[in-house]
Amino acid sequence: MSIFDEAKIDCHSHVFDPERFAYQAGNFYLPAGQERGTPALFTKLLDAYGVQHALLVEPNSGYGPDNRCLLDTLARNGGRLKGIAVVANDATRGELEDLKSAGIVGIAFNPALFGAAYYADAGGLLERLAELEMIAQIQVQGDQLIELLPLLQASGVRLLFDHCGRPNVGAGITQPGFAALLELGRRGKAAVKLSGYAKFSQQPFPHADTEPYVRALADAFTLDACVWASDWPFLRAPERIDYGTLLKRVERLFPAAEDRRKLLWETPCKLFGFAAEVPATN
Repeated sequence: MSIFDEAKIDCHSHVFDPERFAYQAGNFYLPAGQERGTPALFTKLLDAYGVQHALLVEPNSGYGPDNRCLLDTLARNGGRLKGIAVVANDATRGELEDLKSAGIVGIAFNPALFGAAYYADAGGLLERLAELEMIAQIQVQGDQLIELLPLLQASGVRLLFDHCGRPNVGAGITQPGFAALLELGRRGKAAVKLSGYAKFSQQPFPHADTEPYVRALADAFTLDACVWASDWPFLRAPERIDYGTLLKRVERLFPAAEDRRKLLWETPCKLFGFAAEVPATN
């Protein structure tokens, strides 16, 4: 069976619809051209590649904490999609409860963009997420995780790391930030997205220099805590990226069908609350 025929969940994608939901005034980056991946185009993409579900992540680019486009997309897709929202560090429990009832399963934290110090006052938010059994989705790069670990662990919140932790590929798997991420995996304290290779690779596709990191993560976390994601529509990508070639790379990295079943379906169903029964695609 081809990977295109296997059950799949894409665990990190974005939607942009500035004609219906204007970008946030003064935002640092406004996606344009092929980066404007509308909700309608996204659902067609999922259907074309046999992807049953997706986890949509609110983008800091364009929208920031204005989650209207994300929430509208979730509401129009009848449970096929779930979301990760962006909120202020002082977001209240009531705000989080409202988001959860609308299909939001977690909140995005992006030290890779804003710096670790930006989240120094986010301890209360992390605790509220833990109380509501929601996820803190963390995007770090390099060794940022070392600075953030005390804050993250004190809350007891469920942790999900973006894009393989975005290590420095020239520093090896023993670099402090990546070693700390691997230790979280070994201790069963987090999950990780095997995704975003173009964000930290120093080579063109298929980004062979990222493979030691992917394999180290799969070993440390096991596929019970790894999920796959495309990062569509590939904002500020250094070169063209195609959805189909990303899926074929999964097939090469994980040639055993039972491993792909766990990575692409069973684990994300468990982590994000999707129904385990495979729905029919259009």
